[in-house]
Amino acid sequence: MASLRFSFGTMGSGKSTVALQIHHNLSNRELYGLLLTTLDREGRQVTSRLGVAAPAIEVTPDLDLHALAVRYWPIHYMICDEAQFYTPAQCDQLARVVDELDVEVYAFGLLTDFRGRLFDGTARMLEIADQHTPLQVEARCLCGARATHIARVVYGVVVYEGDTVMVGDTNPNESPLFGDTVRYELLCRAHFLRADLGTTFLGVGVERELEHTCRTTVVQSRWQSVLGESGFSRRIQEATI
Repeated sequence: MASLRFSFGTMGSGKSTVALQIHHNLSNRELYGLLLTTLDREGRQVTSRLGVAAPAIEVTPDLDLHALAVRYWPIHYMICDEAQFYTPAQCDQLARVVDELDVEVYAFGLLTDFRGRLFDGTARMLEIADQHTPLQVEARCLCGARATHIARVVYGVVVYEGDTVMVGDTNPNESPLFGDTVRYELLCRAHFLRADLGTTFLGVGVERELEHTCRTTVVQSRWQSVLGESGFSRRIQEATI
């Protein structure tokens, strides 16, 4: 009996990589299926940060996913990347694909948006999916803790307002988008809630934070580049006084 599986995680947790691996494994066993995505930065394909990619069907808000499955029938599976951007109605259509057509559906998506709230598609998937699986690859915050939230950064400042869907970059090479410079940063809950990208200290638990964030030379170099050599040394002295 087919099932609807929803796997979720933060950016960098390997969602697209796993989706591509499942598609590869099933197609190599002469099983026929569809690979779907939406709002991928590279266009109509599923892309992984590891450098692998495969052509995919673009899911627009008005695309009926049940009708799509019927059109390509017979199929054995559907793999749906970026499912957080699907509409609740499209999530219900995927459930019908499972229940009425006996087609396996593997959906992958983010859990929360830049405000820390569930995406509409994610919320519906959590409500109706047969299986909910957090991906085990853990992305890390700048402090080294497990990253649980995605911060939207506009001109270097964390923002909590704006359109839910805005494609941005996830690397330091910021790119102009819609008139702004937008990127996304993976943060732990503590840094997310105080909109802290590591450029300031708030004076609470400074010694503990410095001790934690300076465990590796990579993170230490990041602090030094932000504060400068003298500023970094001064912060350490202040924390240990």
